[in-house]
Amino acid sequence: MAGVMGWPVMHSRSPKIHNYWLGKHGLAGAYMPLAIKSDGLHAALRALPALGFAGCNLTIPHKETAFDIVDRVDPVARRVGAINCVVVAPDGSLEGRNYDGFGYVQSILDAWPEWRADAGPIAVIGAGGAARAVLVSLADQDAKEIRLVNRTPAPAQAVAQEFGPPVKAVAWDHRHAALEGTAMLVNTTSQGMAGQPALDLALDKLPASALVSDIIYIPQETPLLTAARLRGNRTVNGLGMLLHQARPAFHAWFGVMPQVTAELRAMIEATI
Repeated sequence: MAGVMGWPVMHSRSPKIHNYWLGKHGLAGAYMPLAIKSDGLHAALRALPALGFAGCNLTIPHKETAFDIVDRVDPVARRVGAINCVVVAPDGSLEGRNYDGFGYVQSILDAWPEWRADAGPIAVIGAGGAARAVLVSLADQDAKEIRLVNRTPAPAQAVAQEFGPPVKAVAWDHRHAALEGTAMLVNTTSQGMAGQPALDLALDKLPASALVSDIIYIPQETPLLTAARLRGNRTVNGLGMLLHQARPAFHAWFGVMPQVTAELRAMIEATI
């Protein structure tokens, strides 16, 4: 068994994804939503081995808190500063991992196989937890220059100082100019999500050849992606990141590396 811990959690698409793969591979197992409040996270995680769980995913608000509960944290999760996957070892100990960056890179390559992170400067909007996962993945893919833009300067400056090159903080007032000469633009904020205002960013200086990525998947096309598509830019939404980050977690728990198929994507799109 496996599941996803969060509060709230019943909106999560992860049970549909993992149970689809369990059925496809003929595995005897189940993946379920686990509605766990913050004050119950320690007890819930520590109960996983006794309950026969292979592990779980973590979502808001547990991704950072889990650092103080698990026994080990892998290097990628430590760099990102968040855990999105817990694996129960044979001895019952817990290891924290983060596959968000893997999911992000795979989603881009899935849509545009010729993409390279070192093709030119990359502008990343936002400096929160999702941004950190994207930054780690881009740096590991040999990105040479990442312009990090955030509405409030302190978080971006702190992240740039922590990560060092290739990340450089850019003031919010210079966000439009930061797009000049870029090969890629990434939105990691909630701006453009259903119920949220659109991202305040003019694309006039963005090269027509640039790839525009938005990690939001509700809606599937944000105002940013619509504007980019209409001016001829290639675009990628956040659904692929959700689907692909689940693959290595499934492999860690159930021993099979599943694939993101058109059938799976269509099934999840139907729920959005």
